[in-house]
Amino acid sequence: MSSPTSDALLGPADVRELAGALGVRPTKQRGQNFVIDANTVRRIVRTADVRPDDVVVEVGPGLGSLTLALLEAADRVVAVEIDDVLAGALPATVAARMPERAGRFSLVHSDAMRVRELPGPAPTALVANLPYNVAVPVLLHMLETFPSIERTLVMVQAEVADRLAAPPGSKVYGVPSVKANWYADVKRAGSIGRNVFWPAPNVDSGLVSLTRRAEPIRTTASRREVFAVVDAAFAQRRKTLRAALAGWAGSPAAAETALVAAGVSPQARGESLTVEEFARVAEHAQHAQHKESAAK
Repeated sequence: MSSPTSDALLGPADVRELAGALGVRPTKQRGQNFVIDANTVRRIVRTADVRPDDVVVEVGPGLGSLTLALLEAADRVVAVEIDDVLAGALPATVAARMPERAGRFSLVHSDAMRVRELPGPAPTALVANLPYNVAVPVLLHMLETFPSIERTLVMVQAEVADRLAAPPGSKVYGVPSVKANWYADVKRAGSIGRNVFWPAPNVDSGLVSLTRRAEPIRTTASRREVFAVVDAAFAQRRKTLRAALAGWAGSPAAAETALVAAGVSPQARGESLTVEEFARVAEHAQHAQHKESAAK
């Protein structure tokens, strides 16, 4: 394992020079903001607790700032990049700046939302500066598709970080909070200033740490069934669950039956329920729907 060499990592001048050579301008459409500060990527790798035996998957590596820092610390890194130019250039950047680690790097040129398999050993960690506009769907897709990912650290818009890590009862607790919590224990893991990016975004960024649950949530309902309840509850978050879940359950009465059977007040609102409570409601849904159709 090579010892960290600061000249292998990308600084502001390196990032601009690489981008210039490739004719790359970060695009808003893809939510691209490149990290230009070596200390920040090292901090991300430390906070992610990347270990020498880890196989790390990185989504949206861009010009490679974080990729190089991950290669210093992990056994292998697999980067998933959708952008044609960036995907084409990254292997050469790795080979030029960290030749002794290049054999431990793989690139998957694809949309992360469509990735179903990765080359090499199963990933143990996900570390990424996620494009702001697709951060939550990409995160949930990766956790669902790769159950071997034990630890995740993502950099996202501060507001999204707050939402992901919000506890029940919080004003920003919602669909991302519950769905992330289905897979993992989620917590805020720090803030990132705007000046470490190029171009500097007009929003602050935050780190979110996710540690996969040792035991999946115990429920007879499928993930899809539980997520359907979550989506319905928050689609009309100001309504009571009896009203908000009426369409999902078939009627307000069927929703009430499922809620009461699950030990949840029909007058409660979605923002007060834990993921375990949503799972219980999903479990009792079919029973409620059978009763409803039998009564007709």
